[in-house]
Amino acid sequence: MNLKSLFQDFNPSKFVVYFCILVFSLLFSLRLDGYIQWSYWVVFLPIWVWKIMVLAGSSVGSYIWWRNPHYRIELDSYVQYKAMIISTGMNLLLLMFDLLVCDNLESRQPHYWILVFIPLIFMSILAIGVCVWAVRHNRTSEMALFCAVNILQFIFLALRLDHFIDWSWVIVFIPLWIVMCVALIGVLYVIILAIILIKSPDLIPQQRRGNVYSAIGFTFLVIPLLIFEVLLANKLDGDNRNEYTTVSVPLFISLITLMGMSFRSKGGNYWWFGIRKDFCQFVLGVCPLLQEYGNISYKIQCDEQSNSDSSPEIRKSDSMHSKKLHTDESTKTSVPVVSIDVPD
Repeated sequence: MNLKSLFQDFNPSKFVVYFCILVFSLLFSLRLDGYIQWSYWVVFLPIWVWKIMVLAGSSVGSYIWWRNPHYRIELDSYVQYKAMIISTGMNLLLLMFDLLVCDNLESRQPHYWILVFIPLIFMSILAIGVCVWAVRHNRTSEMALFCAVNILQFIFLALRLDHFIDWSWVIVFIPLWIVMCVALIGVLYVIILAIILIKSPDLIPQQRRGNVYSAIGFTFLVIPLLIFEVLLANKLDGDNRNEYTTVSVPLFISLITLMGMSFRSKGGNYWWFGIRKDFCQFVLGVCPLLQEYGNISYKIQCDEQSNSDSSPEIRKSDSMHSKKLHTDESTKTSVPVVSIDVPD
C-alpha cells in the first residue's frame, strides 16, 4: 500500500462536498419517513457546514491574495484565484436557494416554489458562461456543468411543486432521463476503452490500472444514480410504497463512490484558505512526522507464495549456470592429436 500514490491526487474540496451531501441525504430521508422529528434547519446542518467552509476558505484566500501582491505572478495564480471567486459566487447563490427551501419547508404558509427556485435558475444560466470560461482555461467545474445541463429540470420541478402542471413525475423527469442516457453512453465508452487498453503494450501498468479504476468508478456512480431516480419517480407517483430511506440507498452508493473517486481527482484550487500548494504537501509541511509514513510502501505476502516465487528463480539461475558451463566447454579450442611415427 503506497500512501504517496493514494494522497498525491487527493482533492479535499470534492471529498468535503460529497460527504456533506451524503449526510444531508441521509438526514433528509429519515425526516421524510418520520424517523426523526428534527427541524429542517437542523436537517440542513451539513449544508450549512459546507457553505461556512466555502466562505471561510474564500475569505482567508482573498486576504492572503491582497496582502501579498507578489504571489499573483506565480504561474497560473491569477486563474486559480479567479476560479475560487467564481466558485464562491455560485455557492452563495446555492446558499440563498437552500435558505429559501428550508424556510418554505418550515413555514405554515409556504411561498410559491417558483420563487424559491429563482436563485438556482439564475445560477444555472450563469453556469453556462462559467463552463465556457473553464474550458478556455483548462479547468473543470462539476457544479457549473451540473447546473447548466439541468436548468430545464429545475423549471419543471418548480412548476410541478406549485401544481401549475399536473404531469406524472416520470414525465417531469424527462430532462434528467436525457442527461442519464448521455451518462450511460459515456460509461459504456469508458468500459470499452478500458477493455481495449488493458492489453495494450504501449501503456505502463499504472495507466492500465487507472483506466480500469475509472471504468469501475463511473459504473458505480451512474448505475445506482439511475436506479435511485427510477425509484424516486415511482415513489412520487404512488407506484412504489418503499420508504424514502430505502429509495435513497442507491444514491448513498453513488455518493460514496464519488468520495472514493476524490482520491484520484487531480486538480483542486490552491487558493482555498491560502495554502498555495498541493493539499498533500501542505499536510506534510504542517505535520513533518507524516513524511516518514508517506515514504513507506509495504506489501503483504505469505511465505508459501514467496517460496513458490523463489523456486522458479532458483531453477532459472541453475539452468542459466548449466547453460553457461556448456557454452564455455563448447567454446574451448580443441587441438588435434598428432601421432609421430618413430622408426625402429
